[in-house]
Amino acid sequence: MKKAASESNGAPDGLESSARVEVAAAPGASGGIGRYRWVVCALLFFATTVNYIDRQILALLKPILDQELGWTNEQFGAVNAAFQGAYAVGLLAFGAFIDRVGTKIGYLVSIAAWSVAAMGHALVGSVGGFFTARVALGLGEGGNFPSAIKAVALWFPKRERAYATALFNSGTNVGAIVAPAVVPWIALTWGWRWAFILAGIAGLVWIAFWVPFYDVPERVRRLSRRELAHIKSDADAGPADAGAMRWREILRYRQAWSFIVAKFLTDPVWWFFLIWLPDYFKKTRGLSIKDSWVHLVTIYTIVTVLSILGGWLTGYLTRRGLTVSRARKISMLCFACTVFPILLVSGADDWTAVILIGIAGASHQAWSANLFTSVSDMFPKRAVASVVGIGGMAGSIGGILFPVYSGKLLDRFQASGNVTAGYAALFAICAFAYLIAFGLNHALAPRFEPVPIRAP
Repeated sequence: MKKAASESNGAPDGLESSARVEVAAAPGASGGIGRYRWVVCALLFFATTVNYIDRQILALLKPILDQELGWTNEQFGAVNAAFQGAYAVGLLAFGAFIDRVGTKIGYLVSIAAWSVAAMGHALVGSVGGFFTARVALGLGEGGNFPSAIKAVALWFPKRERAYATALFNSGTNVGAIVAPAVVPWIALTWGWRWAFILAGIAGLVWIAFWVPFYDVPERVRRLSRRELAHIKSDADAGPADAGAMRWREILRYRQAWSFIVAKFLTDPVWWFFLIWLPDYFKKTRGLSIKDSWVHLVTIYTIVTVLSILGGWLTGYLTRRGLTVSRARKISMLCFACTVFPILLVSGADDWTAVILIGIAGASHQAWSANLFTSVSDMFPKRAVASVVGIGGMAGSIGGILFPVYSGKLLDRFQASGNVTAGYAALFAICAFAYLIAFGLNHALAPRFEPVPIRAP
C-alpha cells in the first residue's frame, strides 16, 4: 500500500509545490524541459515489442506444426483460447498487483515470468504440451499493459499520454514485423524450438536495462526539476489518491464499464489478425509461410506508421483548442470508421487486401492508444493499472471466444470447399465491431473527465 501511495501521490508536498510553481513560471515551455520521459517510453516500447514477438511465434509456426502435430483448426483455436484465458487472469491479477507494489517490480516480475514461459515452449511436442505452455505465457504477459499504461500515467501529462501510448504500443506492430521476417528463417535454419528460446532470452536482456533506468519520476536522479514540473503539471492530487482501489469499488463507475465494454468488443479483432492472418494468406491466396512473410511485414509496417499518427491526432486537436475529451472522442470515431473498409478484403487482390488490412490494423492500434489513455483521463493514478487489468481481462474473454468461433467456422467452410467465405464472414464482424463499441463507450462515458471518487 505504501508503495502504491508513493507512485500515485508522487513527491513530498514541498517538491510537488515547487514543481507546480515552476510550471506556472514557464507555461508552454517544451524545448528545454528534458527528455528522460521518452527514455521510459523507449523501455516500454521494447518490452511491448518482445511481448508481441513471443505471442506471434506460434501463429507463424502453424504450417510447420500442422505437419508435426496434425492438429485441426479447432484444436489450434483452443490452444490460442487457452492463452487468452490465462492472459485474462494475468491481466486481472497483475493490475491489482502493480497498483500495490508499483510498476518497477510489477513489470520485472511479469517479463521474467513470460520470458521463462516462452523458452518453455521449446520443451514440448504435443497439443497438450502447447496448451500448458500457452497458459504459462498468458499468465506472465498479463502484466505488460497494466504496467505500461500506469508508467505512462506517472511519467507524462495528460496532453502527451495518447502520443506516448501510441509510441510504446507501436511495439506491438514492430514485434509483428520482426516476427514474420525472422521467425520462419530461424525455424527453417535451426529448428522451430530456437524461435521460442531466443524470444525468451530477449526478455531477460530487457530486464537488465529496466532495473537501473526506471523508477517513479521523483526517484530518478537523471530527471531535471524542469522535466519533473512538466510531468506533474496536471498531476492527480488530494486524499482520493491514497491507496489502491479495490475491484468492487472500480466496478461501481459506469466510466469503468465504458472501457471494459469497448475492450471486449474490439480486442478480439486484433487477436484475429495476429492468429489467423498467416493461415488466411495460405488458405485463400495460396501463399506459403515462405511467400506470405512479405505481405505480413508490409501490413505491420503500415500499422506501425499510421498508428503513431493516430496517437498524434489527439494532441494536434488539443493544440487546436479542443478539450482533451472532445479531441479523444473525435479521434476514436475516426478510427472506428477507418476500420470499416476491411469489409472489402475478400474481393480484393493480394496487395489491395494488404493495404486494407494494414489500415484496419493501424486504426485498431490508434483506437486502442486513445482507449487506454481514457483510463488515466477518468481515474486517479492509484487505480489505473487495476482498471486496465479489468478491461484487459474483458478483451481477453472476447479473445477467447472469437478464436474458438473462428476455428469452428473455418473448419465448417473448409469442409464445404469455400474457406474464403468463412474469412469474409469474420472480416465483416471486424468491420462493424468498432462503430458498435464507440456507441456504447460514448453512452457510458459521454466525456473523458476525472471521475468524482466516492468514499468506499
